[in-house]
Amino acid sequence: MSVDAPAETLTVALVGNPNTGKSTLFNGLSGIRQKTGNYPGVTVEKKHGSFMHKGQKVTLIDLPGTYSLAPRSPDEMVTVDVLLGRQSDEAKPNAVLVIVDASNLERNLYIVSQVKELGLPTVVALNMSDIATRKGITIDTKKLKKRLGLPIVVTQAHRRDGLDKLRDTIVSLADRPGKQSDSPFPPEFCEKVDELHAKLQQENAETPRYLAERLLLDTSGYLEKELIGGGESLHDWINEAREELSKAGQPVPAIEAISRYQWVQKSLEGIVTREKVAEGSFTDRLDKILTNRVGGAIFFILIMTLMFQAVFSEAIAGNLTALIEGAFNQLADGIDAELPDGALKSLINDGVIAGVGGVLTFLPQICILFFFIAILEDCGYLSRAAYLMDRLFSKVGLSGKSFIPLLSSFGCAIPGIMAARVIENRRDRLITILVAPLMSCSARMPVYVLLTSAFIPPTTYLGGWIGLQTLVMLSMYLVGIFAAVCVAFILRKTILPGETPPFVMELPSYKFPSISGVLMVMLEKGWSFVRRAGTLIFAMSIVIWALSYFPRDEIAATAPFAEEVLTIQNKLATADPEEATKLEARLGVIQHTIDGQLLRGSFLGRAGQVIEPVVRPLGWDWKIGSAAIASFPAREVIISTMGVLYNLGSEQTEESVELKEKLQNVKWPESERNVFNVPVALSIMVFFALCAQCAATLAVIKRETNSWHWPIFTFTYMTVLAYLGAMITYQVSAAFLLN
Repeated sequence: MSVDAPAETLTVALVGNPNTGKSTLFNGLSGIRQKTGNYPGVTVEKKHGSFMHKGQKVTLIDLPGTYSLAPRSPDEMVTVDVLLGRQSDEAKPNAVLVIVDASNLERNLYIVSQVKELGLPTVVALNMSDIATRKGITIDTKKLKKRLGLPIVVTQAHRRDGLDKLRDTIVSLADRPGKQSDSPFPPEFCEKVDELHAKLQQENAETPRYLAERLLLDTSGYLEKELIGGGESLHDWINEAREELSKAGQPVPAIEAISRYQWVQKSLEGIVTREKVAEGSFTDRLDKILTNRVGGAIFFILIMTLMFQAVFSEAIAGNLTALIEGAFNQLADGIDAELPDGALKSLINDGVIAGVGGVLTFLPQICILFFFIAILEDCGYLSRAAYLMDRLFSKVGLSGKSFIPLLSSFGCAIPGIMAARVIENRRDRLITILVAPLMSCSARMPVYVLLTSAFIPPTTYLGGWIGLQTLVMLSMYLVGIFAAVCVAFILRKTILPGETPPFVMELPSYKFPSISGVLMVMLEKGWSFVRRAGTLIFAMSIVIWALSYFPRDEIAATAPFAEEVLTIQNKLATADPEEATKLEARLGVIQHTIDGQLLRGSFLGRAGQVIEPVVRPLGWDWKIGSAAIASFPAREVIISTMGVLYNLGSEQTEESVELKEKLQNVKWPESERNVFNVPVALSIMVFFALCAQCAATLAVIKRETNSWHWPIFTFTYMTVLAYLGAMITYQVSAAFLLN
């Protein structure tokens, strides 16, 4: 059972259809006093806010937008469980705030009729009243209040109009008792519900009547499995009851829509009047362009280009990221100057600072992406974008709403996965999250650039317009896209079965977005990433540091160079500037050699040597294997790790000529054969195109699904896929190029 709310706190649940301004209203009421998380075992986010008004503390629970309180999955069940007080980690609400779209009451009052049956004190926020006025819709709120038997407050959430009155009304609910409303269903149906309720109470006396009603209506089988398990007798009784109702002209589940819409029609009779407005509203005229196959596609491409130009441009995200990196580099330099060499200094610089810095460098991209998504959603365009892309995505079992998350993942999978929250359907959301890491993100680019420029000939075609190196890099992106399509199709047919849901989406009226609401969403998403995913990423960075640092036999590593180092240090005291530069360069080479020796002797280096027989079919030696393991926190780390392993230092980048030359010349110890060649380069690139070498991504999957099951599954399937892809690539290309 749920925990009881403190007596001095009024807990209010927010319920409403999508696109009614519920989130904007929640932000307006609670301001910055918000916290987010996930309900256990589901991908549904729980969002809490609070405010003080006239000495009364009010806690708000923002429930997911839904058209109906008819649960058919664990995610949908959360809303009903919270409202009924069945959610173990959530206080039962004292009241309900239902947000409805004033311009479409006929549809929005459907969920009001369901909420009334719960018997909780309820207030209706008649939101988006300005849009109703523009459409020539007039609502007699006094009559509607009397007809519904509920307090009604007219609001414009994006302008903060009506919020003070709404707070007054919410606070007044503290002393108002709940009242069970009359059912909109026919008497025969209600009798069957009462009988079923009595049977359920024999098993559990606390089963609410509303769940008995839903159990009789739900023909999907989900609630039956959830509430009664495999009880054959009750299963047979429910089927017989449905047959009897069908013969009586009350077919299940159609009777619910019939009864509730009859109630809505009766409730609105004489309440809503519509004046004639100029033919073709602004929304209709704009939609003729924006939902058109040609015009809509052009506008969509322009909007997406603008968004991703901002997200991944050097001028905005790049400069912000550079500022963060610069700040952490200065901090590391300060630590370097203050602390002597040793484990503590390495832990702080290479573990703590590198770990925290690695988390925060993602923050500008995440914030900018969600700034744009919040604007597009609030103004009403996001629904149009999903509509345009649905035809293409439905072919692989997804909906058009998966497009923006997957497109975002080409820059970085983290904001892409977080953007999947816009997908209501649980299967589509999960599949999108699971395949998003297959999109080649910007972190893979350094690996592609290094290996392509070092091993792929600079051959050009069509008079120099197309280069072989460009085609190879493009193919890496296509490999990820093709793999994502195949994996999505397989997931839909196996562990996440189900037909592609019909694309039913309301196209809301266009409106000017609430800037304060947009900023609130951006800050919330950014802080959520840092607080939840960042802690796990940081922990993983510390683990990888420890594996690469210990065990550390510095005496053995430095002994061969001790005499030479002493000689150089003595010469530096009297050397001229030119000679001093040469001597310092030699000291750098010696230090790089020592660092390489220490890394090779660490747990990480030893692990690479242990797995060498496993990676040999990919054309790799143990050093490549070690670098792949070290790159688990972030893919691009493979380059600096190779620099250390080959005694060149960790400062190596994808543009380093020295590293490219070293890779081109390194030999297998048992022969004069080069370790790196075209097949090996292709093998490594394919592996990194398909693998899950990104702790941040796995942490965000854990954050979004609230389960370790899915990140473990993602890491496993992507690692297996990457291994098989790399092995096939190497074996096939070697057969053609090396023989």
